[in-house]
Amino acid sequence: MPRTVPDPISLSPRVVVFDYGEVISHAPTEADRARLVERAGVTGEPFWTAYWAHREGLDQGTVSIAEYWARVGREVGAHWSQVDVHELWAIDHRSWLSVNADTLGVLHALVAGGTRIALLSNAGADFTGWLRHGSFSPLFERVFVSGELGLVKPHAAIYRHVIDELGITPAEFVFVDNKPENAEGAVAAGGAGHVFTDAATLESWLRGLAA
Repeated sequence: MPRTVPDPISLSPRVVVFDYGEVISHAPTEADRARLVERAGVTGEPFWTAYWAHREGLDQGTVSIAEYWARVGREVGAHWSQVDVHELWAIDHRSWLSVNADTLGVLHALVAGGTRIALLSNAGADFTGWLRHGSFSPLFERVFVSGELGLVKPHAAIYRHVIDELGITPAEFVFVDNKPENAEGAVAAGGAGHVFTDAATLESWLRGLAA
């Protein structure tokens, strides 16, 4: 069934900046997660603890893909070959490549209303092709990827960088992220922050800003 775009949302001179993972994309499915754990050959809970514990360095671009997986492997007692790492990376990478059609509808409504939008993602540089050249990327005025900047959310420096690059005041900065600490970081930088749960709630919140 064809999807319709919501009515335009006009927030100028504010700029709405979106996180990618679990906002524009869906979370990896249970099948995705099970596939990665199965290939890793370890128990799920220790694997996911190690997976997230070492993610900041990968997202910041200070740790390579190979070193990231080596650190995870050491923590869970796994001995992965170089070929194993290539496969783990590919399974993990694919699991984050999806789109939330309802969120995309909100993006189009903002653009239709003349609102500037941008993207700010904690992600390694290996995601830049998808984020910069995917079908949704022309909607964004700018795409900021932490792995290229050497900065990560929720640290203040990344919000200051985005605000400066967009040429706006902190009060004109509106940020949408699924993690409360990242939305709070935007508020601490002087902007507005929304913790994403679903597109309908987001749309209602944005329209409230426009009122």
